[in-house]
Order: sequence, then structure tokens, then C-alpha cells
Amino acid sequence: MSPATFTAMCSANASSPRRWDGTPTRTPRPRSLRVAPDSPTRLVRSAQPGHCPDCGNRIDWHPRTDADDRSVGLHPQELPAAAVPAVSRWHVSSGIAHPAHDGTPWCRIPHAALCPARSAPAALTPQLTALRRHLALHTRRLINNGTLTTRATPPAPEATESCRPARPIAQLLSVRYIASHPIDAIQCVAQTRQRHRCTRPVLDDHAPHGTWTLAPTTLLGRRTPSPPVGRMALYDLTHLPYPEQLRWRHQHCSSHATSSAADLALTEWEPFDPRLHHLHIHPRLPGGTRTQHHGT
Repeated sequence: MSPATFTAMCSANASSPRRWDGTPTRTPRPRSLRVAPDSPTRLVRSAQPGHCPDCGNRIDWHPRTDADDRSVGLHPQELPAAAVPAVSRWHVSSGIAHPAHDGTPWCRIPHAALCPARSAPAALTPQLTALRRHLALHTRRLINNGTLTTRATPPAPEATESCRPARPIAQLLSVRYIASHPIDAIQCVAQTRQRHRCTRPVLDDHAPHGTWTLAPTTLLGRRTPSPPVGRMALYDLTHLPYPEQLRWRHQHCSSHATSSAADLALTEWEPFDPRLHHLHIHPRLPGGTRTQHHGT
């Protein structure tokens, strides 16, 4: 190296940080996920980490683009596309899961196809069989350590139907919704300071509660009610103040009711349809009483 070249490199290194070979050192600017002010939802578009309740293995939840409004649980790692059947290939773009292959050598696969707690699919490649066996060993370790408990046999439907509906129907903001969990088990979807999902329930003992009541299955004013008009148990929240009903609709606990924290999960409310959710219609009030002011 000539002295002139060495002098030029020294002067360049003095002006901007460079590596030993003269290439510039570029430190990427850290980018944080932000929510646009005009966004209709405060949900951050990133994988929502979770664990399978059956096997205990990790799942990444992503919103999907097909007809199903529910999120899809994908295996957290990419797999070679050649090892995954075409019907099980997914790809993620901008945090949204698409049920198709994007043409790259890698793809994602739903956790349900690998869950060791479920029956193995008929067509399972050797690579997926080995991965399924690895997940089964991890499940066995969780059970041996006491971290994961196997689900007990559910009691007879007659014993629980009248006391605690598994998917209760609620009315708030003049709309009827069906929940995915019992009223007292609905979990807040906001993000905590530790970037985990809040574990507090939406039902607060220090806040006004809804009222269990019997209401017509089909709203009045419908032209051709189907099924015929009957009566069902309904958790009525319409008598609560508007901010309280909005808190329930956003699925936030009392601590996150007015917080600016982003949501780490999608709300689990579904618009109630008597034809689609007829199996979850209960003609009796929980506990057999006339009215209850708590989320039984």
C-alpha cells in the first residue's frame, strides 16, 4: 500500500467510523413498532406470542386474510417448503398470514398440523415427523416439571350448562355479541410494560357489573326470525355508562381502560347470530335465579 493511499484511508477513518478494511460502519437505526393515529385498531402488527393449551409449545398468532375472522396459530419457525404439503403452506407479510405459498423456498405451517396432543395427519413428511417428535419431547418435559397439566375430562353438559355458560351472549352498545370464554374469564388484550399480554380479567369487582336476564333469541323487528323467537340467557350491559360499555367492547381491564398501550391480541367478541350460534343458546339463567349482577 502506498503512503498516499494509507494517508487517504486514515483521513477517511477520522471523518467517519470505518472497519479495519476501510468499509464504513453503518449502525442501523432501531425501529420500534408504532400505531398510526388514524388506525381503526390499536393492535400492533407483530406476531402475538402464545402457547398451545394442549401441548404447551409456543405459537405465533397472526391475523389472516381468508374468510375466517379468527387468528391463525403458526409454528414460530420457517420450514423448507418442500417438506410441507401444499395445503399446509402459509406465508406472513407485514404481520398478516396468507394461506398460500409465496414462491420462496421457505414457508410457515399451522401448529395444529404439528401439535403432539392431536392425531397426526395422514400425509406427514419425515421432516415434519421429526419436528412433531421434538415437540412431543418438549411437552413431556413440561408435564414432568409440573409446568403443563393435562386437561381433565369435562363434566357432563347438564352439570355446567345452567351454572356457567362456556360461551355467554352479551349485549352492549345495542349489539349482541358471543364471547369465547365465560364472563369472568374474559382476559384483557392490552400490552403491559413488560410487553406481555395483561392477565387481568375484564370483569372488575370494583366496577358496575352486567345483569343476567332472559331476552328474546331474535331481536324484535326482524321480518322472518329463524329460528323461531324464544328466550335465552343474556348478560346485559346496556344499563352501564357508555365508557364502561366501551371498555368491555375493547376488552380492557379497568387499569387499561384509558391507557394508550397497544393491544397485544384481537378482541374475542363475535357478532351473535342465532343460526350460527344456536348450540350456545341457554334457555335458563345461570344458577337458576331470576337475575344476577355478577359474571357467573
